[in-house]
Amino acid sequence: MGTGKTTVGQLLAKKLGLRFVDLDDVIEKNAGKRIPEIFEDKGEQHFRSLEKQAVDQVCRFQNQVISCGGGVVLFDENINRLKKSTIIICLTATADTIFARIKTDTSRPLLATQDPYGKIKELLEFRKPFYEKADVQIATDNLTQEKVVEKILTYLKTAKQKK
Repeated sequence: MGTGKTTVGQLLAKKLGLRFVDLDDVIEKNAGKRIPEIFEDKGEQHFRSLEKQAVDQVCRFQNQVISCGGGVVLFDENINRLKKSTIIICLTATADTIFARIKTDTSRPLLATQDPYGKIKELLEFRKPFYEKADVQIATDNLTQEKVVEKILTYLKTAKQKK
């Protein structure tokens, strides 16, 4: 969260002439509820189940840029499904950067706590080995969204040449 996935994903899709898909939007559409409501009504475990269904749904298609929430990598079946149909690019940032970017955003259920900064640090530490399963990680600290897109395009070009 707060690494620029949605905005960078939209810019990347536009540059590549591909469709942009935000997995959170797919989950909300399928559930008929906003994500904070899903968490409030049925909890994180139910949300993760909906997330798995959404991953399966979007991976049926090609020629798209998919923006996934940071927790999607917590389940091997999600990683395996995504790796079969796409390249996984993990956008990262430090806890300080993330907190600065999202501190006024009240729509993030995992940060509905007395210590959101501490929760960010906890999530980053716990998720680190999962994020390392991505094909590439790109640190977004101190980069414009356009610069992040350039780095992704460079990676994609290099990866394509290696095939």
